[in-house]
Amino acid sequence: MANEVSLDDLRRHAVARTLFTPTTLPAAIRRLGFVQADPIRAPARAQDLTLRHRVKGYRAGDLERCYARLAVDEDYLVNYGFLPRAHLALIHPRQAKNVWDAGTRRKAADVLAFVRERGAVHPREVDQHFAHGRVTNYWGGSSNASTHLLDGMHYRGLLRVKRRDSGTRVYEPAMHADPDEGPAARALRAAALIELVVRKYAPLPAASLTYLVRLLDYGAPHLAVDTRIALRLAHEHLASCRIDGTTWYWPADENPRSRRYALDDQLRLLAPFDPVVWDRRRFTLLWDWTYKFEAYTPAAKRQFGYYALPMLWRGQVIGWGNLAVRDGRLESTFGYVAGKAPKGTGFRNALDDDLERMRQFLAPR
Repeated sequence: MANEVSLDDLRRHAVARTLFTPTTLPAAIRRLGFVQADPIRAPARAQDLTLRHRVKGYRAGDLERCYARLAVDEDYLVNYGFLPRAHLALIHPRQAKNVWDAGTRRKAADVLAFVRERGAVHPREVDQHFAHGRVTNYWGGSSNASTHLLDGMHYRGLLRVKRRDSGTRVYEPAMHADPDEGPAARALRAAALIELVVRKYAPLPAASLTYLVRLLDYGAPHLAVDTRIALRLAHEHLASCRIDGTTWYWPADENPRSRRYALDDQLRLLAPFDPVVWDRRRFTLLWDWTYKFEAYTPAAKRQFGYYALPMLWRGQVIGWGNLAVRDGRLESTFGYVAGKAPKGTGFRNALDDDLERMRQFLAPR
């Protein structure tokens, strides 16, 4: 398609295709294909901040409250999050790169038998029963060995998250059908995974598409060779164009110039992991400035803030906001790429409207 597609078209396409008309929670998750999770609340978790723009009447915590009734699972794709249960067949049974030794396999078998006997378990029950002790975690600190083992069993498809109790995962046994693991079946699964991430994050610069396929090694390490082959094939059947030396890709059945990708006047404060802003390379190409997630940056070195929410208005990301709830009141501070807020009541009213939506979203059920 080419060369008639402009950067303005791609910018509008990137925004409008994912900020669809708010729908039900199950429909929104199906439409997104995957919702990245993050434990930080500032003022709510990333998954809730993402869904508030796409689910009618959504309140913070609704996903966790409704999870047990939904055909949705917590699992690993390009990172950790929530995905429709139908997608599990693309990534399970997962073959982890890190092979357990015989002692760990025995512990896992004992815990799995314990979980099957109980039906569902809290990590505290496993720790009290087995007394596994402590282990060194990914960050070099000490963590509960039972929790670490349960995480590993979840990753390997032995367990699934049944629900959360006060934020803690409660596990039950998982059942995954053994797929046809012949070359043709693996190729189909790899192609489906690439389609899933393209439909979530398109339009994508070529380098970002390659990066996403590498991240699929997290959720489907056993398909790494197949996803690389599928990527080469995807380059041939995806729609594409080249602008200022960058090749862009998007689904072949979408036209970035279509009137269906129309922008509205609603201002939206987005999660740092929202599909609109997730790809930092794309962000810089589309909006000509660099946004950084600084939750793990020392306070003195932060440019935007602890958990800055990019501010989207009329197809442009014009700044960011930092929000917090203190003594039951929503407090907010803002920064702008241009150094100051846009003039006029249109912007002020749009910002006030989203802050009011945020208050309603944060209000308890």
